[in-house]
Amino acid sequence: MDLIRPDWPAPPWVHACCTTRGGGVSTGVYGSLNLGDHVGDAPGRVARNRALLRAALALPAEPLWLNQVHGCAVVQTGGLVTGPAADAAIACRPGSVCAVLTADCLPLLICDRDGQHMAAVHAGWRGLAAGVIEATLSALDAPCGDLLVWLGPAIGPAAFAVGSEVRAAFLGADPGVASAFQAGPDGKWFADLFALARHRLARAGVTQVYGGTDCTYSDPERFFSYRRDGITGRMASLIWISGSSDESERK
Repeated sequence: MDLIRPDWPAPPWVHACCTTRGGGVSTGVYGSLNLGDHVGDAPGRVARNRALLRAALALPAEPLWLNQVHGCAVVQTGGLVTGPAADAAIACRPGSVCAVLTADCLPLLICDRDGQHMAAVHAGWRGLAAGVIEATLSALDAPCGDLLVWLGPAIGPAAFAVGSEVRAAFLGADPGVASAFQAGPDGKWFADLFALARHRLARAGVTQVYGGTDCTYSDPERFFSYRRDGITGRMASLIWISGSSDESERK
């Protein structure tokens, strides 16, 4: 299974990764590790892919698979057994797995330096504009200056063409993000999701931000991309805590 591990100074008991296309049983446009159960793939194959992922990562529980709606709702993972309508999940104890599904939108994984709080965030342009990052930071019971954030694979700034209304939505709220948009043909603009996320994180006081280099659109061998393919699968970005610092020191 081809997995991407964040290169960040998280405590050793905090585990995080992002899947790619490789390592599953789905075929055709969903080949092969499609983890989305809402994209038209055979349910049995999606279930098998999720089981393979759980085994490969030795996950302590089934991830809380969200019903993502491009909004800014945040949920706690504890006790939830069905997919709530939300675009971010947080947890503060071992045994819970936060996860988001993406295929061009930006996944963010968050933990604090003490490894006691974590979150997974799904941020397309609508979620970013609506404040999903800020809502998640507010829900986490940790100072923003203590947080580590990893930006996973998303559509890159050379491929993400948007209309002027998208640019206006961001600049209307904060003119300081003008540099995240470059003029394109036919009145379009190329938007940099990574830069938009970094700007909002910095504005909130988050200084330790990592990742933000992989473009889903430009690498069809490794990543699903909705903008490129239309009908396609979904990758997962996951984060979980295996134990406390005391437990880690006893091992």
